[in-house]
Amino acid sequence: MDRLVNTVRPYAWGSTTAIPELLGTTPTGEPQAEMWMGAHPGAPSRTERGPLNEVVDADPVRELGAAAVEKFGPHLPFLLKLLAAGAPLSLQVHPDLAQAKAGFAAEEAAGVPIDAGHRNYKDANHKPELICALTPFNGLCGFRDPVEAADVIAALGVDSLKPYVDLLHAHPEEAALREVLTALLSADREEMAHTVAEAAAAAARLSGAHAVYAGLAHHYPSDPGVIAAMLLNPVQLQPGEALFLGAGVPHAYIDGLGVEIMANSDNVLRCGLTPKHVDVPELLRIVRFEPTEPAVLRPEASPSGEEVYDTPIDEFRLSRFVRAQGAAPTDVTATTPQILLAVAGRPKAGETTLAPGESVFVPAGETTELSGEGTVFRATVVA
Repeated sequence: MDRLVNTVRPYAWGSTTAIPELLGTTPTGEPQAEMWMGAHPGAPSRTERGPLNEVVDADPVRELGAAAVEKFGPHLPFLLKLLAAGAPLSLQVHPDLAQAKAGFAAEEAAGVPIDAGHRNYKDANHKPELICALTPFNGLCGFRDPVEAADVIAALGVDSLKPYVDLLHAHPEEAALREVLTALLSADREEMAHTVAEAAAAAARLSGAHAVYAGLAHHYPSDPGVIAAMLLNPVQLQPGEALFLGAGVPHAYIDGLGVEIMANSDNVLRCGLTPKHVDVPELLRIVRFEPTEPAVLRPEASPSGEEVYDTPIDEFRLSRFVRAQGAAPTDVTATTPQILLAVAGRPKAGETTLAPGESVFVPAGETTELSGEGTVFRATVVA
């Protein structure tokens, strides 16, 4: 197996303390938002054999296993991260596989540079993802019932928001949500800035469940995404709980530390809470305007002690082992590639001791045991 040396991304929304506290290192004072573990070319993990993407490229069948290569191609299908949000991330959605392929092909044909600020599709893959909380973790996920959203907005008492309240009482629900989001993102920016300022002040006065919107406006004053966020379900995960985010589901992370796993893609369409490009027509084509309840996942335990987070896709499979002192070793040998990440204690993967935040890549078929005390997340694929 390969011990991984991983890159920490300093995105502005990152916590300055959460990842250093887990790693037992001194904070630098700068945001440390995400630590990437995998073979994504943007920040591949490093090994003694070289960058992990180059290791995989040199012999995909040996590293990934024949079944994974046949099913997903000669690349590691997932990206594992530690994610530490100290401020809200952008409100966003991800395309499904067909949409990603079509969008990528269209932008390639149009000659849009891959690093252009207005580019929507950086690759031809979808980006389902799963976030598992290590601390209490707050976010927004999926559309509320429109009438509930109308009540949240109406409680602010802002006159310029009354037309949106009326629209949310219309039927069918999907059309009501579409019309309101379209109107918010297409409104005059100066008028919307005034509306957001009024709404934020009212939310601060109301406090309680409205406090989150005042917080969003603090970070993103004048952004219509502050109002759009009121259309979504607030959700708080407790440590060990997870949330799966499929294609077309609008979401945003607000604060907390978690383990995130996703298909190896960088395709994001933003709805707001960002200074970056918002492509309203393409966004509206991708968003699924369906009221949903956030499906909070709790791991399902197996006789081996592996606790699995069940998701409907095959590019990744996330599980964890919470190992007590004196527990017998657990065989985790698999015919698929694995990344093992410790988040507590000092467990061992084979002969390699892992402190919190340390990880290893295990090639397909390599005999591996977990031993010692601690918590280990296991990322692999279903092939």
